Amino acid sequence: MKTYQLTAEPRTDLGKKAAKALRKENKIPVVLNGGKMVELDKDGKYNGKLLAGEKVVPIGRDGKAVITTDLTVNSADVRKLIYSPEVFVIDLTYDGQTRKAVLKDIQFHPVNDKILHIDLLEVSDDKPVVVEIPVHVEGHAVGVKAGGKLYLSMKKVKAKGLYNKLPETIIVNVDDLQIGHSIKVGDMKFDDFELVSAKELVIAGVRTTRAAAAAATEGEGEEAAAAEGGEAAAE
Repeated sequence: MKTYQLTAEPRTDLGKKAAKALRKENKIPVVLNGGKMVELDKDGKYNGKLLAGEKVVPIGRDGKAVITTDLTVNSADVRKLIYSPEVFVIDLTYDGQTRKAVLKDIQFHPVNDKILHIDLLEVSDDKPVVVEIPVHVEGHAVGVKAGGKLYLSMKKVKAKGLYNKLPETIIVNVDDLQIGHSIKVGDMKFDDFELVSAKELVIAGVRTTRAAAAAATEGEGEEAAAAEGGEAAAE
């Protein structure tokens, strides 16, 4: 995947009022998830040191917790990251450090589509992540040559693997697709990662058209007429 450089600032003033004030300044609240695991004491408290913007989020009931980080970024700095068909690994720089992350989720305003909130997921060289990757179709389907129409049902599929093993696009070759046939998620196999979208989902296929159906019907009629003519001659 390509790398996207993004600078952020720790955010310590939380809450709806503070977030609304940030958006008026063309800034976006961000949460960096997937930080390091820590242990809580018997009272459920973390006794270690936290940096600006960091907070401890308990997980389960076994005294485990994960550190997340509240940040803020400028709206203009994430435009290409958000409104691009490409998938990036993000070099996220804040408070004198750089973490690698991928885009996890985006919350948009229901009316004007402005970005309200961004969730990022920290990644590492040894921890698999799930990322939506664009689908790219290549080849010339035999079904299309026969008059069918190629369709793409999924523009993106979910893939799981190490971030540095995930491709920028999922290539789907359609050369062998005949009319009425399709390629499903479960048909795609890769060495370094796996697709985790539902296996029965159709990625691409070739459907018949009126012209193709008419041609097939006409062909069947000609074959039947020829057969009848042959039988008459034989009599």
